[in-house]
Order: sequence, then structure tokens, then C-alpha cells
Amino acid sequence: MTFGRLPIFVWTILVTSFLAVFALPSLTTAGGLLLLDRQVGTHFFNVAQGGSALLWQHLFWFFGHPEVYILILPAMGIISEIIPVFSRQPIFGYKAIVLSAIAIGILGFTVWAHHMFATGMPNATLAVFSADSFLIGVPTGIKIFSWLGTMWGGKLRFKTPMLFAVGFVALFLVGGLDGIHLAVIPVDWQVTDSYYVVAHIHYVLFGGAIFGLFGAMYYWFPKMTGRMMSEGLGKWNFWLMFIGMNLVFMPMHVLGLLGMPRRIYTYGDNLGWGIWNLVETIGAFILALGILLFVINFFVSLRRPATNEADPWDAFTLEWKTSSPPAAYNFAEIPTVRSLRPLWDEKHPDLADWRVGE
Repeated sequence: MTFGRLPIFVWTILVTSFLAVFALPSLTTAGGLLLLDRQVGTHFFNVAQGGSALLWQHLFWFFGHPEVYILILPAMGIISEIIPVFSRQPIFGYKAIVLSAIAIGILGFTVWAHHMFATGMPNATLAVFSADSFLIGVPTGIKIFSWLGTMWGGKLRFKTPMLFAVGFVALFLVGGLDGIHLAVIPVDWQVTDSYYVVAHIHYVLFGGAIFGLFGAMYYWFPKMTGRMMSEGLGKWNFWLMFIGMNLVFMPMHVLGLLGMPRRIYTYGDNLGWGIWNLVETIGAFILALGILLFVINFFVSLRRPATNEADPWDAFTLEWKTSSPPAAYNFAEIPTVRSLRPLWDEKHPDLADWRVGE
């Protein structure tokens, strides 16, 4: 198996691993300096003693922004495995998706200070980080168009994993567009530390990463356990989570524009925020009900008789060639990999137009 034939999920995990290795030392350093300030009496962050509060922010966000991609890149890889299988088409733009993942990994280290536009940094610095924040939207856009291109003209099967994959694309798109808004410095000045920012990050990390994880659970559950999860409960799970998630986080855009700050636990009843917070609360209960259905579906499915079907989705990649659940040795003999879809090649050797990456 060459690098040009790796599943995209493996590529995204590889990039995520590099991000973790290079981002976490910054957080470790910040924590160590804070420990010294509190226990030894140093003054790295104590402004009254000549320290810098901005130093803490720089160290934290140099970790904090790559951390967003540490959380979202694996989900992007998951979606890139699910969508082709349920579209009955090869992934559109394999190399573009891989290169965009690498670009996100690199650019993720250059945009940390866009969390700090309101701290009084020089205008030239603001302009650089604003431009970088726009630039990192390009590889993300490439992925979205690749996923849409994969679905375009395909024989779509809206099983539960595919529903979560499509939901991921829709919700992550909203979060990405919010990110473009926040890259505009005057806009960021108006909504910084407001609920608009809370809405943005949750559309990215809940509508994105969490929906990707749920899609992965439904997709690989048969491989891990030898049992299928209920499609009926799965679809109820998806729709309740999709509706609840939008009811919780979409109104936060409005609240942010109305001036509601984040990190508060109460507010006056004459500020016009009550109705939107009520909608969010209703949405939170709907969202929780959807997650409860997943828990029920999970444990009920575990008690069902095992079907041990190796390839219930008619999938492409090698894990579906093994038994369900896989044996300790995985494969009785090492399979030969000639393309991005080795299992499909084996099942349908006459469909040569599916062969790429040779």
C-alpha cells in the first residue's frame, strides 16, 4: 500500500498526529509557566509585576487553534470514507482532499491570533492574521466541493451513516461561513466574546466533529460487533439531533448580534434575550432525546443475535474483507492493494473505471 492508496481517514489521522505533536508543547509550556507564577512567585503573566497577560493568550491559542483541527480532521476523514460508499461513486478529488488536509495542518499553526483581534495588537499584525484566516478557508472549501462532487450523480443510499455524513457537511458549512465572518476584523470586534462565537465553534465541533463520530459509530458498528444497529432508531436519532442542534445553536447567532456575552449564567429579563434562550433550551432537550435514542439503539443492538456479515454496506476498503468482528490476525493472507478501493476491485474486477491510483 503506497501513500497514494491510503484511505483518506488514515491521511487525516496522520496529519492529526503531527498537529498533536507540535501543538501540545505550547500548552504544556503555558501550564508550566502558570505553575511557576502561582507556586514559585515568578511573574510571567502577572502584569503588575511586569509580566504579560497576552503571553498567556499567545501560548494558549498557539495550541488552541490547531486543537480545533485535531478534533475536526478525523471527522473529515470519516466523512470521506462514508460518502463514497453510500453514493456508489469513487471519492471526487482524492489528491485534492489529501493536499487540503495537509494544508490545513500547516496553516492551522498560522492563525492563532485571530482569537485575539480585540487585544490591541498592531494593525499590520491584525491584517496578517485576518488574511491567514481567510486563506485557511480554501482547503476546507476544497473538501466540501469534493464531498458534493462525490454525491453528484451518484446512486445515493440514505442509510443512517450517510444521513450523519450529509448533516456534517451542512452544519460544518454553517460553522465555516461563521469563521469567515469572524476573520473580518471589524465584524470580529463587534461580536468577540459574544454568543456569536459560541454558535460558530459549536457548528464546527458539534455539527462537525460529533456528527462525524456518530456517523462512524453507525458505519463501523457492524464491523466491530457483527451486529447491525436499528435503521429506524438511527434515523430518529439523526433527525432529533439535527433539529435539536440547530434549535440550540442557530439562535446564538442572533443573541450574539444582540450583545449577549458568553460565560454568563444569568441576565436581566428586559434585554430581549429571553425568547431565544427559551428556544435554545427546547432544542437542548430535543438534542438530548436524540442522543438517548442512540444509547438505547447501541445497547439493544448489542443484545441482538450476531449476523457476522463481513460487508453489509458493499464497501470499498479492506476492513470490510475481514470477518465481523475481525479475528485477532485480521487477514488469513495479506491482501494485494492496487487502487484506492481494493475490496471493490476484488468484488467487481470488470469495473475498471473504478480503478485509480495505480
